[in-house]
Amino acid sequence: MTDLRIEPLHSGSPDVLLADWQHAHNIIVPAESARLGLDDVRERAGRNVLESAYAGDVLVGCTTVRPPRADGTATVIARVLPAHRGRGYGRVLYERGLAAARARGATAIETVVLVSNAAGLRFAERAGFTVEVDRYRLDGDTVDWVELRLATRDSADPGSAAPADTA
Repeated sequence: MTDLRIEPLHSGSPDVLLADWQHAHNIIVPAESARLGLDDVRERAGRNVLESAYAGDVLVGCTTVRPPRADGTATVIARVLPAHRGRGYGRVLYERGLAAARARGATAIETVVLVSNAAGLRFAERAGFTVEVDRYRLDGDTVDWVELRLATRDSADPGSAAPADTA
């Protein structure tokens, strides 16, 4: 396992922590429709599980866990900044997100990735997200988003083959 410092966020978190999560999100998700301001992050921190990850004092990525919907499906998104990929951070963030979703009662797990994010799609596939649920384009975007579901719960258990860190 890696030595990551994880900072959980909430709506009352200091602006500097919210800004770090915002930076990682906006670098990895460059679509204009998904660009978030600090108030957007603060609002999301009040309804989702948001975490920022640091190697020492250096921001390496962030996560989002959207709580389960009525059908029991939660969304887990792990993001690792490009300069920090390939070091196991994605797996750590993914496993933390998966555990957070399951602790909140999720019976199914999905993720969402920009179709243009080849590294993110490879990571998701290796992590077991092989069932395409939806593909769509938001107003103003030039690329599609894809929602993927874990094929089975067992495919994402920490004891199974680890996905490579490219998220």
